[in-house]
Amino acid sequence: MPRPLYLHPDRLFPADPHTRDVARALYATVKDLPILSPHGHTDPAWFANNEAFANPTELLIIPDHYVFRMLMSQGITLDQLGIPTVDGSATEQDPRKIWHLFAAHYHLLRGTPSRMWLDWVFAEAFGLDARLEPETADLYYDTIDAALKTPEFRPRALYERFNIELLATTEGPLDPLMHHRAIRESGWPGRVVTAYRPDPVLDPQAVNFTDNIRRFGEVAGEDVSTFAGYLRAHVKRRADFREAGATSTDHGHPSAFTTWLEPGEIEALYQKLLTAPASAEDAELFRGHMLVEMARMSIEDGMVMQLHPGVHRSHNDAVLSRFGRDKGGDIPTAGEFVSCLKPLLDRYGNDPRLTLILFTLDEDVYSRELAPLAGHYPALRLGPPWWFHDSPEGMRRFRERVTETAGFYNTVGFNDDTRAFLSIPARHDVARRMDCAFLARLVAEHRLEEDEAFEVARALAYDLAKQAYKL
Repeated sequence: MPRPLYLHPDRLFPADPHTRDVARALYATVKDLPILSPHGHTDPAWFANNEAFANPTELLIIPDHYVFRMLMSQGITLDQLGIPTVDGSATEQDPRKIWHLFAAHYHLLRGTPSRMWLDWVFAEAFGLDARLEPETADLYYDTIDAALKTPEFRPRALYERFNIELLATTEGPLDPLMHHRAIRESGWPGRVVTAYRPDPVLDPQAVNFTDNIRRFGEVAGEDVSTFAGYLRAHVKRRADFREAGATSTDHGHPSAFTTWLEPGEIEALYQKLLTAPASAEDAELFRGHMLVEMARMSIEDGMVMQLHPGVHRSHNDAVLSRFGRDKGGDIPTAGEFVSCLKPLLDRYGNDPRLTLILFTLDEDVYSRELAPLAGHYPALRLGPPWWFHDSPEGMRRFRERVTETAGFYNTVGFNDDTRAFLSIPARHDVARRMDCAFLARLVAEHRLEEDEAFEVARALAYDLAKQAYKL
């Protein structure tokens, strides 16, 4: 007899009965608010083409590095999971066989946010009421596979079913944005917009950097042999992205380092980077200067700026060489913001026209650096817990460490930052529950009036994201 799959209505709420009652009341007012997803990595082609997802494995396992990194840590190879290789060499191609392997190891996700998100998807999206185990693997596969063949599970229908008001994808500066154009021209009212991620032409340590620069000039129609031409290319591409609905830029730098180089210095550095492989020092200097240039451009064109520093990307060289980037091998590193951001803040930190949203994977800097900075500079806002900390405990730690110094209104609500489309409502539900639990505790401890808690709950679930991302 399969064990039941049951989503407890009080999950993530406080154990204390009185505090739990407050959390329930708060949650009831925000659980059905529209979803704003202002930063993520879903594929715009899904919404442009509106084709059926291929099968359960292609939808729920192969794109989800949270899932396969955990299985890999227990000896399951990416070949066994059918992850595509860089050179096109063969990996497992039978989706049902991969699904059985996943089901046999689903217990490895116990206690993780991935387990909570997936159980929500299984129960709420597909109506399954038995747990995923080896004995139910075929039941799951057949149920999900049959559903995916119906019109109700096409991407646009799911977007509407999940009550998504806006979903932002993320594209690089070389992207032609054809899928976003197709979405706009289709007449479908769903709002799927892009975000400008210039890393491939802004990070000298990016793969094929000099070739990217050449192509960047071609796409923008600018002579990028000079730094001035390179900057004009960014201005043009940012305008293209705004036409495709973008309200934000995104920067995934190794650190938050910023600096300002005089015109002769930056021109000399740019020429050097075009002709020779970048040293670590030169790469950091160029990235640091360009973050300040990006802040200047954001003041001019109104785009919100996001900074995601502090990750050693693709730490596992063997996985990188065989399977490429974004395959679960990214590892957090220590962060520093006070000194790193000072050159940028000296120029633009007091300018209310700039919104710079900061993220970190180093939780130690929340209370020591980020909350004091955001609690002072008009330009700064704090992004929600990101990546490894996009979890119940990560959300709780975030609120505990930043609220006393930065308050609620110097944060930007929640964004899900996901490639896994069906997890979007599950992730927002977790965030709303955790914020309501935190607010309920403040009410129970007489640190916040109950009527104020209702106002803050709505702000965290909806209003702050809409305001911060200019939606």
